[in-house]
Amino acid sequence: MRKFVLTAAVAIIATASFAAPSQAGYYNDDCQPYCYVKKVRTYDYDGNLIVKKIRVCE
Repeated sequence: MRKFVLTAAVAIIATASFAAPSQAGYYNDDCQPYCYVKKVRTYDYDGNLIVKKIRVCE
């Protein structure tokens, strides 16, 4: 009986661990991420300006 309870507990934990990550990327209509474009200014070795556009989502 003890092995059965232990096996059932392991099976439930394994099932829950696979279900949680599958819901991580899901957004419904009320909860869309807010995204904007951020400009990052850096300089290379010769001193030339390099502007990168990075998309940031919150």
